[in-house]
Amino acid sequence: MVDTQTQYRKIKTEVDQAVIGVLESSAFINGKPVHSFAANLSAYLGVKHTIPCANGTDALQIAMMALGFQPGDEIITPSFTYIATTEVIALLRLTPVFVEVDPKTFCIDPLALEQAITPRTKAIVPVHLYGQAAPMEEIMAIAAKHNLYVIEDNAQALGADYTFSDGTKKKTGSIGHIGCTSFYPSKNLGAFGDGGAIFTNDDALADQLKMIANHGQSRRYYHDVVGCNSRLDTIQAAILDIKLTHLDEYVAARRTAADFYDQAFSGNKKIIVPYRASWSHHVFHQYTLVLEGADRDALSQYLAEKQIPSMIYYPVPGHKQKMFEQFGTASQMMPVTDWLTSRVISLPIHTEMDQEQLDYITKHILEFVNHQPQ
Repeated sequence: MVDTQTQYRKIKTEVDQAVIGVLESSAFINGKPVHSFAANLSAYLGVKHTIPCANGTDALQIAMMALGFQPGDEIITPSFTYIATTEVIALLRLTPVFVEVDPKTFCIDPLALEQAITPRTKAIVPVHLYGQAAPMEEIMAIAAKHNLYVIEDNAQALGADYTFSDGTKKKTGSIGHIGCTSFYPSKNLGAFGDGGAIFTNDDALADQLKMIANHGQSRRYYHDVVGCNSRLDTIQAAILDIKLTHLDEYVAARRTAADFYDQAFSGNKKIIVPYRASWSHHVFHQYTLVLEGADRDALSQYLAEKQIPSMIYYPVPGHKQKMFEQFGTASQMMPVTDWLTSRVISLPIHTEMDQEQLDYITKHILEFVNHQPQ
């Protein structure tokens, strides 16, 4: 699905030198590259504060801790997303409220979102799924109307642009009150291990986020709030700082591969290619098809036989996960989410794809789909 080895070889000299520099400095925790990377990522995103942390799940948890939510407070989020988005809600004894997604964008449906708001609602967590930006202009308007916080889950869309109705643009992750991301190796900006970051334009909130990520201390040994220990290692920061300079190039490569897939599958009635919303510069963390009239699971097995990787993100939506039984969400009627979970399949897409690979993948998908009975 992702060729991290070839990507590394192209920047090997820079990366190796950066890693050796950290080893020679022995500043393995909170070294200069951590601060350099945070500053450079802030500049790239156009955001005032970047707080690096250990992973994307921690980023979401720290964001919710910083906003002072209390047990029982409701947090609205899509059911069709990776479990980390909702896991931290329950971990903090908050109440996840699952809502539908738009069948075309796979992102949270603003109408369903507003209908789910109650007096106990405190925040919205939109997910920029697969690299597509959620409809943030509508979401921010709803949040302002109901006095809610917005925490962007930007783990899959770092580098994406959002275009507002007046033509202005912002990077995803910089629009809500807080943005969160992951640097898991397969991400568009991936580390060589775990890593994450939190973004905000609010100075006071930034101070709170920093404290919570560092044992709740504002200065050493003075712990003002209950926090956690979540740090981005210096080695990972040094690697990410180099890869950040290539992020737009990586996004362009992914979009080129997506363009080829789009063209190859165009006109096939059994294959719905990814929708590209007018407001979103899709960065294609995943290239995800929706199949209609073709057996998705049989296709996945067929591709495996042809040594073509594929993934199904996500076969069990959040509201049906056993971990949320206590909230009684499994009985919710979510036809769009159920429809997607039974039909989506993601194809290989990464920065190193060549024409031979793309031809081979599309050839076998079309052969399989076209031989499926109507």
